[in-house]
Amino acid sequence: MTDLLQPADEAALAEAIAAAHAAKTPLAVEGAGTKNGFGRPLQTERTLTTRGMTGVTLYEPSEMVIGARAGTPLREVEATLAEKGQALTFEPVDYRGLLGTSGEPTMGGLAASNNSGPRRIMAGACRDSLIGVRFVNGKGEIVKSGGRVMKNVTGLDLVKLMAGSWGTLGVMSEVIFKVLPAPAHVMTVVLHGLDDARAIEAMAAGLGSPFEVNGAAHLPSGVERVPKTLLRVEGFRESIAYRAGELRTVLKGFGPADVIEGDTAAALWRQIRDASFLAEPRDAAVWRVSVAPSRAAAAMAKLHPTLPVRSFYDWGGGLVWIAAAPAGDAGAAAIRGAFAGTGAHATLVRAPAEVRAAVSVFEPQPAAIAALSAGIKASFDPAGILNPGRMTAGL
Repeated sequence: MTDLLQPADEAALAEAIAAAHAAKTPLAVEGAGTKNGFGRPLQTERTLTTRGMTGVTLYEPSEMVIGARAGTPLREVEATLAEKGQALTFEPVDYRGLLGTSGEPTMGGLAASNNSGPRRIMAGACRDSLIGVRFVNGKGEIVKSGGRVMKNVTGLDLVKLMAGSWGTLGVMSEVIFKVLPAPAHVMTVVLHGLDDARAIEAMAAGLGSPFEVNGAAHLPSGVERVPKTLLRVEGFRESIAYRAGELRTVLKGFGPADVIEGDTAAALWRQIRDASFLAEPRDAAVWRVSVAPSRAAAAMAKLHPTLPVRSFYDWGGGLVWIAAAPAGDAGAAAIRGAFAGTGAHATLVRAPAEVRAAVSVFEPQPAAIAALSAGIKASFDPAGILNPGRMTAGL
């Protein structure tokens, strides 16, 4: 069983990593372990968790900024924000249903995975709201980058670099996010029976309208009995009632549209956010493919004859969630082949450890970018002790 390191503060975190660096002891880095199984399997001697480092460190509602230690549960931050009618903007995915994990998602894990859900098309990704970080690199050095306000650009590129680095460059000790007012009301316009290509056209029409659509998803047959195309608007009730009505006019060429709201609509968007439609069967591999919406439907039409899959679209067609029937390589060859030449990035979210060890979990990088990534890893973590190999074999 892997030994567990659980530092209580940043100084103890730095001390633990410095000792591991000196001894060249590989560490598995996690928050609460809710995304364990995402990425290549690790071969490490000890696990370093930030779950002992908790608490909101700053909250300035008038400045719309919140900071928290890395192990702080996301739900605690969301509850703090809700008291002031504010929210994180990017609607993070809860991976526990897909991955079969437990625990509470943490703020550090949120930033380290650049975790972004349906609202990304309007609000940007997690990394776009992340304005400050404190972390400990692989040498045990404490690094601070960014600040409490968006206009403070000192080290901003370093903040962005840490977002989505999956604990391979440093271990977050504190994160600072810009927040926005929480939406007062939500309405969703629903079209029925569209094929994938036509649905993406409809979503493009809605997103291109002036009515501030902040969620656009398509659920084909195989996920829903009758395909559904959904476009969401949020804000004050009078505003969204008007905008939903105008959207129905914009979309009238795609057929009659309904409007749903309340708990039914909220539950549906949670399922889209968390890809709950693909949680079962448990032995199916699950992929996320980021692609230009205009190329998504053609790529999926190319994939369907080669591999049994169930799928749906988020981000107006720019994100395709795919569940592939069990296969030796989790369908990697067929999926990456279908999307070849589109500029897509395919990420394997769920598969057995032996499959994740054999295929590229994250999109393979061109040689020049791979060399740059290796140089960055060597600069931040010269002994290669932090989540070694989680994103790329050998790094």
